[in-house]
Amino acid sequence: MTALKDDRSYIKRLLIIAIPMMIQNGISNFVNLLDNLMIGQVGTNALSGVAIANQLIFVFYLVIFGATAGVGIFTAQYKGKGDDEGIRYTFRFKIVFNTILSALCVLVLAIFSPFLINLFLLGEGDPADAAETLVIGVDYMHIILISLIPIGLTQAYAGTLRDLGSTKVPMYASLCAIFVNLIGNYILIYGHLGLPALGATGAAIATVISRFVELAILVIYTGRHSAIFPFICGAFKDFRIPKDLALKFFLKALPLMANETLWSLGMTAVNQSYSFRSLDAVAALNIESTLWNLMGVAFLAMGEAVGIMMGHILGAGELADAKKKAYTMRRFTVLCGLVFAAIMMCISPFFPLLYNTSEYIRALASGFIVISAFMMPFCSYTHASYFIMRSGGNTLLTVLFDSVYTWVIVVTLAFVLSRFTNIDITWMVAIVRGLEIVKCFIAYFFVRSDVWVRNIVK
Repeated sequence: MTALKDDRSYIKRLLIIAIPMMIQNGISNFVNLLDNLMIGQVGTNALSGVAIANQLIFVFYLVIFGATAGVGIFTAQYKGKGDDEGIRYTFRFKIVFNTILSALCVLVLAIFSPFLINLFLLGEGDPADAAETLVIGVDYMHIILISLIPIGLTQAYAGTLRDLGSTKVPMYASLCAIFVNLIGNYILIYGHLGLPALGATGAAIATVISRFVELAILVIYTGRHSAIFPFICGAFKDFRIPKDLALKFFLKALPLMANETLWSLGMTAVNQSYSFRSLDAVAALNIESTLWNLMGVAFLAMGEAVGIMMGHILGAGELADAKKKAYTMRRFTVLCGLVFAAIMMCISPFFPLLYNTSEYIRALASGFIVISAFMMPFCSYTHASYFIMRSGGNTLLTVLFDSVYTWVIVVTLAFVLSRFTNIDITWMVAIVRGLEIVKCFIAYFFVRSDVWVRNIVK
């Protein structure tokens, strides 16, 4: 009975952290769905151009996420230890590191975006459509680049608050930004209130404005509530970080940043292989991924919450029970995945009907949605496992599990199937995504080992 009570206590704490993130991500992805529908009304080429540009921006998001998360391992364990000065040092490091990374990404994408977007337009299809898609994608990208540095700073603030277990403040900031983005899209995409109809360009402008709003809310709220967030006191007095700590942060952030970068590039390479087989697949996958992001909020937020909770547990020195608590929280994450997978499967025939596109693309999208729904419980298992392994700071293990597996197995198979076989695109997607089942077995053995159970802030 005591063990059951203990499990319920940890599940309750897990939900307190996860539910605000679920709400935030759910509303965010619902608005992304509305964005897609608005842009989709402009036309299939606009939908594809924005989807390709966002695929490249997705790489940037994960670069910043990896950098923030690497240092966040220390933040969570400092929280468990009760060390505010340590938390302050991690926050300073995130601010500086994220700003530098964001500036570098702006430079790279500003120069190479036409070339990178064109890589997705080499498959079978109308050359005129490909040319229009390229112009739309590049125009959209050049405006979105303005938001990259604010996104980096937002992640430094929001990531720190989440690592401390305070997930409601980032949720409120994100919800305000989402509201601004939605209103901006309505006005600028179609041209209301006397403004011109800007299409995909209007969507980009609305997104940029919303990112500045989100950052402003986080900065003002955190600064005015220093009693709740004592790490902010004196955080900008200077940017001093002890050299040994800065080196530890960097050495922990670098592998995770590399992992997230390589994994996101791997997913981009896989999508490029799909587009090589069929340009129609780009639009269909965008429809599928929009629903996947909406239905996946539960297990994605649960996985991140598991990582935060495990960081607090390890930082407090409760190493003996860490594995048992990890198993309990992972099972609960998979249960969340099962529930939303069932919902996704049920609406798979109807969801593509919302888009103004061809019947063939709708049929493709329905097939992709069924595949994704079937794989969601397996993704829930590997996602929770990833955050469990990461919570102890064993970044080599997470790199092997995530990006190495993606590039050696997933990307290779997608490339071979797209270039050297005539397999139907739907079967190709099913086979490639089915590799997540193999990854579950690897996750089982990695988490079962004790190699990740470590306190790194003694």
